[in-house]
Amino acid sequence: MYGLPEDDPECVHNFDELTGLIDRVGFLPLFRNGIEGFSVEEYVDPRWWWSGNEERDPWEWRKLAARDQRMAYGKFFGGKAGIISREWLPVFMSYRRQEYDFEDLWYAGQVQFRQKKIMDCLTGIPEMPGWQIKREAGFGRGGEKNFDGTITALQNMLFVVISDFRPKKNKFGLDYGWDVSVYARPEGIWGETLISEAYRLSPGRSYREIREFMAELYPGFDPKQFESLIGKEIS
Repeated sequence: MYGLPEDDPECVHNFDELTGLIDRVGFLPLFRNGIEGFSVEEYVDPRWWWSGNEERDPWEWRKLAARDQRMAYGKFFGGKAGIISREWLPVFMSYRRQEYDFEDLWYAGQVQFRQKKIMDCLTGIPEMPGWQIKREAGFGRGGEKNFDGTITALQNMLFVVISDFRPKKNKFGLDYGWDVSVYARPEGIWGETLISEAYRLSPGRSYREIREFMAELYPGFDPKQFESLIGKEIS
């Protein structure tokens, strides 16, 4: 793992400091990628990863990020996990959704049936754990394929975010196993005000705003690296 020594002035030591960093830079993938400095990994002391220390472990912070409505957490960057601040969320949503609701894309034949089945599970409820969505949407043996890829695509389009991480419960109501992702529609977390903000923006202008902001923070990045993480410009 890459990162910074804990005595470096730029080192992030806890979730409160991570929140301050996200407020400043707007959005970050969780792990190092092709753009130098564009990840949470490069701001933290690498010794704390997967330590289980809730105060210092960046892997634990992702749970707090998912629950914190000041930011969104999910697989937003080329299929990889990351964080987007509430301020930047309408901009990303404008570009990624291209001014369309999911239902509009469905009626236009622009999304897959298995994506529709996942979105139906999340309609009218606050959230649902991934294992339950997988079962209720008919994924698995003899049913739909590629649940992980399908729900990742929905996150990339910002129709779905990760709202929490929780363990499963057995038949006695007791927690067991690893924490698993819980999913929600952004509308269910931030309300229609956020959606209205996004749809008032031009997707093309939103894309350019993201690119120009990143060019200021990470000068000299390769355009291909940018496209692999953010996406291609609208023609």
